[in-house]
Amino acid sequence: MRDYMNVKYTLPAGEHYAGLILGKNNCRDHHLVLLPDELEEVPWGLARDWAAQCGGELPTRRELALLYANLREHFQRMWYWSCETQEPRAHLVWGQNFTSGIQTMYGRPFRGRARAIRRVLID
Repeated sequence: MRDYMNVKYTLPAGEHYAGLILGKNNCRDHHLVLLPDELEEVPWGLARDWAAQCGGELPTRRELALLYANLREHFQRMWYWSCETQEPRAHLVWGQNFTSGIQTMYGRPFRGRARAIRRVLID
């Protein structure tokens, strides 16, 4: 509980605590933090590079679902990129619709929106 409070109540201005992601497939549990800025009308490659420049990453599909559940009010009612390609068709990338809540795929050239996240690993 102390770990949660340290993360949630010590965030820099503009960042928002989204919740806990339970680790799967040998990944550790982590807290999810939404970074403040947003990018619109960009293809996936630029969205991914922009998130890295912000000091974060694009969220996974699971993280997008948590963001939709807990911080929907911090998103436009639009479609947002994830970091996950659709294997074996790597030219398609998953994303989240923040109007309906569904997750769908678009081609990398599609001009979507992006939000960056950071992960705070739990020991």
